[in-house]
This record gives sequence, structure tokens and C-alpha cells, in this order.
Amino acid sequence: MNQALLDRIKSDYPKFRVIPGERFSFRPPKTIVYETDAENFELLLLHELGHALLGHRFFAIDVERLKMEAAAWEKAKELAHNYDVAIDEELIQTELDTYRDWLHQKSRCPKCGLTRYQTPDSRYHCPSCEAFKSNKK
Repeated sequence: MNQALLDRIKSDYPKFRVIPGERFSFRPPKTIVYETDAENFELLLLHELGHALLGHRFFAIDVERLKMEAAAWEKAKELAHNYDVAIDEELIQTELDTYRDWLHQKSRCPKCGLTRYQTPDSRYHCPSCEAFKSNKK
């Protein structure tokens, strides 16, 4: 843990509550949680600060979550220059891959394996299986 960075962020952004916890996260609207013994502490903290500064709240459809994660990483890269934190592109892409993999798994049709699409009501639909059902009438 980089106490100097933590103190500086708390000073620079007093409207946010920055607290230790079990894993890095942003809890809208104003709480940033950090792991005290995490590898890559600095960049992960800036990522969560990115969520906070971008005003991220909740997502309606799953692809929005991936977009929010990517945006928070872009913000973290901007912030890294201000705080003299090294940018690790491999770490960023590895972190984003967890969301890409999650989205791929959620969107895969359990019946036929094709990629489903999600509607604004958060439901997934398979173009193949649902088309097959409607043709069987």
C-alpha cells in the first residue's frame, strides 16, 4: 500500500470516502474501497477513483458494465500522470479481460451456444432458438 498516494487522493478529493476493505470497488455514490495488501495498489486505486470521478452508478445492460470499466481505466491512465504512477497496459487488459469473459459467458445461449443479445429489460434472447420457436407455431 502506498500511504502517500492514499493521503494525497483523500486530500485532493475530500468528497469521496476512501476506506479499506476486502477488495477494490466503487460503491456509489461516494465510497472507494481499497485492499491494503494488493499488488498493483496504485493503479487499482486510480481505477476506482476513475469510476467515482466519472459518476458511475449502475448499469442497465451488461455491455454497459464493460464500457464503464474501460472508461474507468482510461480515467486511471489520465490520473496516473498526475500522481506519477506507472501505467501497466498488460494489467489493464487482463482486468478488462475478466469483464469480457464474463460478458461472453452471460451472453452465450445455454441451448445452442450462439451469442444472445440483451434487451433493455435486461433479458437475454437467442436469435436462433427464439426464431426456431416462432417458426414452430
